[in-house]
Amino acid sequence: MLNTDYKFGEVYTLSNQIEAADDKVQFKHILATENGGTVLAAFKAGQKLDTHTAPAELMVTVLEGEIVFTVFDKENTLKAGDFLLVGAGVPHSVLAKADSKMMLVKVKA
Repeated sequence: MLNTDYKFGEVYTLSNQIEAADDKVQFKHILATENGGTVLAAFKAGQKLDTHTAPAELMVTVLEGEIVFTVFDKENTLKAGDFLLVGAGVPHSVLAKADSKMMLVKVKA
């Protein structure tokens, strides 16, 4: 089943769909199915997601700002326009070096 609040055929600006908050990292689902989906995340500088895993393959794309995405104990600095692939079940963490927004595309194989 497809789950979205957006209309097919309409044009949206990704970075306008979510805003960071001082208290915690913000998430907004754009599209979800039983096989994955697309999620936006917004961070204030210094906010982080501790080490965790995801049950799907991920494509992480930075829309604004700068993040440090740690995977396989390697720190990767990503800026607007950069992306990184992460396998399902692989431990990873995120630290925002600046106010940042990113898009996660999740695909369950």
